[in-house]
Amino acid sequence: MQTDQVTTVELETLPLDRHEVDRHVEHLMAGLEAYCSRSTTTRGGAEWLYVQHVPVRRLVTQLVRKLLALSMWTPFARSPGLLSLAPYEGLIGIRDSSSREYRAYTVTWSGVAYTLGAPAPYNPMRSALLRKQVACTSAPEPSLGPSTLRLPRADVVALSWSSRHAGTLLPVLEKLAQDGRRSVLVDLSTDPAERCPNPLSRSVIVHRASPRLFNLDGASDQLWLQDGTYDGNPAVNVRDHAVRLERLAHLAAGLVQVGGGCTQPSWRSMVRVETWLEGVLAAARPHTVVVSNDTSPLGALAIHVSERHGINTVHLQHGAWTDDSVAWPALHSRHIVVMGERDVAMAKAWVRHPEAEIHVLGQPRFDALASLGREVQRRYVQKLLGAGKDRGPDRIAVWACQPFGPQRLRAHADLILDGLLRADGRWGLVIAPHPAQSVDVFDRLLQRDGEPLTAVADPRVGARGCLVGADVVVSAHSTCGIEATLLNIPVLEVGPPGERTLGLADHGLAHRCTTADEVADALSALRGPHPRAEHVTTDAVCRWRGDSAAEIARLILDRADAPRRAPDHHDAPGSESGLPQGEGASTQ
Repeated sequence: MQTDQVTTVELETLPLDRHEVDRHVEHLMAGLEAYCSRSTTTRGGAEWLYVQHVPVRRLVTQLVRKLLALSMWTPFARSPGLLSLAPYEGLIGIRDSSSREYRAYTVTWSGVAYTLGAPAPYNPMRSALLRKQVACTSAPEPSLGPSTLRLPRADVVALSWSSRHAGTLLPVLEKLAQDGRRSVLVDLSTDPAERCPNPLSRSVIVHRASPRLFNLDGASDQLWLQDGTYDGNPAVNVRDHAVRLERLAHLAAGLVQVGGGCTQPSWRSMVRVETWLEGVLAAARPHTVVVSNDTSPLGALAIHVSERHGINTVHLQHGAWTDDSVAWPALHSRHIVVMGERDVAMAKAWVRHPEAEIHVLGQPRFDALASLGREVQRRYVQKLLGAGKDRGPDRIAVWACQPFGPQRLRAHADLILDGLLRADGRWGLVIAPHPAQSVDVFDRLLQRDGEPLTAVADPRVGARGCLVGADVVVSAHSTCGIEATLLNIPVLEVGPPGERTLGLADHGLAHRCTTADEVADALSALRGPHPRAEHVTTDAVCRWRGDSAAEIARLILDRADAPRRAPDHHDAPGSESGLPQGEGASTQ
């Protein structure tokens, strides 16, 4: 008997229409919200799907991608049929990722069959690999302890759980301290490499949360119990497939039972964190809470708690945005500070607060760019590549990485390295890992014949520590590409056609390269003069005057006395946006 066959690996590499994926994800999330979002809330009234929307949405996206891939396989599209489970395979698994802490959850193919109605009497919720990665959580729940109560009064409380957050928030808090205002920076990181550094001012107090807050695993309430408007066995169609909402809710409930540190805390952890945050705010009694992420579980919960207590909320954009760069296009804070003019349109589309104001004030981390020392950084990258020896390169590229999966990193590495080999001159490559990236993944990427010369920068140095020492910066969508542009360093945006980048090439600020030959041509062309971009061009991606921290601090204080007053617009909605007197434009 002859049958059509395809492997799951082959299915998962089929090209998909991103817009169709997004559309089905929206439909499934809307169905899930109507079905069971109100079944469980925190003590403060935050619905479980509001708090856990991002991890659940990512899981749903993986489900949709697999269903669409199955529909694109011609034999199945010609004659759709039932799916069978692999006995004893877990319903939720993990994908490969180069991230040091973040787990890339996915629905296994048995999980896909389960959501379509296949019986699964012997299938556990988690795959064997995921069960191995989940840390033992038998320790008792942490008490709130007296440390929270000993916090001093503060004008501002800021929340950070990554080094990018800390780098964005600290300059603003230091400016507030210069104005005599005290602030508390709550460090919620569970990865030691992501902790907040000690501030310069004594008026900025770092309060570190216990990592044990995020180690609460195990069963949660019956999150999948129906409380919505559906009757019977509701389903949402994804092309030829009817996804059963009670099955999808069961998977979502199983996902949020898993404790994954500060980036993916379990539901039980979030309930506990809410109580802990209540204690922090009760002790500090701030007029403003500032975050650099108000969409993921910790940020969404923090904004909910703050708004419930009538505290003003401010979100500082810490990284570049593109249309598909966020898991959930939603911003919950009252005040949204964005980097550049092009971010305004996305912020307007994403805001959820009924009185939201959007302010174009740049990025506080970039205030210090002008003080970077080219000679020092040049010596560092040359030393990494063996400068001074016979094999030292003439020119150096710095690759600002992102924590992609190993296959995607391999594809980018091949494109860049082959392009460097074909370009005029002798090039070397310094790989600058992302702060949240494991450096072990680069060992396999560098197994070539020694050409071109390559080296990996110390993760503590990162792309910022190599930036001005480079002849060119290569990136897919690292914010370092924007930093390089502001410093007039040539930028290559790499990746296959259709892959998301920062979009700097759309503004004439970078070269878009989809093949090794295009990389080689762009590098060879850089031997000519590189004209400096005008402010009007760079302001589209980031307003940079060296005073972003001061401008944001002034915004916080201006809004502190009247957090609910009508927006003070520089630009009326729908009008052309400008930057009068070097100040940020404020739009609603």
